[in-house]
Amino acid sequence: MAKRDYYEVLGVARGASKEEIKKAYRRQAVQFHPDRNPGDKEAEERFKEATEAYEVLADEQKRQAYNQFGFAGLDGAGGHDFSSVFRDFEDIFGGFDFSNIFDSFFGGRSRRGARRANRGADLRYDLAISFLDAAFGKKEEISFTRHEACEACRGTGADKGSGKSVCPRCRGSGQVRRSSGFFSIATTCDHCGGAGEVIERPCTVCGGRGLVQKVRKLKITIPAGIENGKRISIPGQGDGGTDGGPAGDLYIYVSVQPHEFFERNGNDVYCAIPISVSQAALGAELSVWTLEDSHQARLRIPPGTQHGKVFRLKGEGIPLLQAPQQRGDLYVKVLIQVPTRLSARAKSLLAELGQLNGEEQSPRPLRLSELG
Repeated sequence: MAKRDYYEVLGVARGASKEEIKKAYRRQAVQFHPDRNPGDKEAEERFKEATEAYEVLADEQKRQAYNQFGFAGLDGAGGHDFSSVFRDFEDIFGGFDFSNIFDSFFGGRSRRGARRANRGADLRYDLAISFLDAAFGKKEEISFTRHEACEACRGTGADKGSGKSVCPRCRGSGQVRRSSGFFSIATTCDHCGGAGEVIERPCTVCGGRGLVQKVRKLKITIPAGIENGKRISIPGQGDGGTDGGPAGDLYIYVSVQPHEFFERNGNDVYCAIPISVSQAALGAELSVWTLEDSHQARLRIPPGTQHGKVFRLKGEGIPLLQAPQQRGDLYVKVLIQVPTRLSARAKSLLAELGQLNGEEQSPRPLRLSELG
């Protein structure tokens, strides 16, 4: 297979500076390194090809010979000496942490092989509550499944009378070291998972995990004023940890169901009520429903109230989450309902009212400024 032009391999122009060549090689090495592409022969070849190209182009004398005579200018050089690349390793990759990449591929365990406590996973519970329960709070019992320390092995994962021994593959270090070119990479031992030790006989109850699944019931308090989509955090009620690690947390995500009559905006509540033509014209004193069934608020409708007028009832809204003694307001919109069925007497009275008010038979359009 014919060799590719070194500049083409690194993707740089022939007049590229040494710094540009370094950056180009850095990108290629990160992308095609064998530890990042295990079992990929093509990636391994690309990595070797990029390293060879850099070894030549980073050396001024070799680069000049290559520019003048191509690959023939490199004949007799005794093969490629990657030691120059190795010496420049910190310069090339100084700003890049390979360990973060390789840890992510091989489990991210401790590099020292010491078995360390791991915190348990957090859990999510979705809870649907009513509009009024969100407004005034309530006590609720929930049931959920979580992982807890196995009682049979006390969370160790080892069967009774058994224990743990040094991992025969990594000899207790938790790491295995592989060499690839001028790289020497320590990766997490796949036999012990980086723990440095293995269980001799796994627990028959938990299968060596140290955790078992259980259903738990928990009484929780939903605070007054909670909004739709908010979450309640309960520390230590998530999955149990391993090797003595703490349990995770339980997060309860609240979904508030809509109300038939009321709509919420922050801590304020909005509703609409119907009033008659005579109530709007003459005024009235009304009893208005509030969020509390046992309580009705008095609303004064002044004479001449127009359709769509909004009235504010202070302190009749939803309690503030952080200060339940304070509440938002209730906004009431009045909608004038015109009767569709009239007695003869009612029709006569309305006709008389129209004459007294001098109702126009050809009204002009209202100015936009006159619209409420």
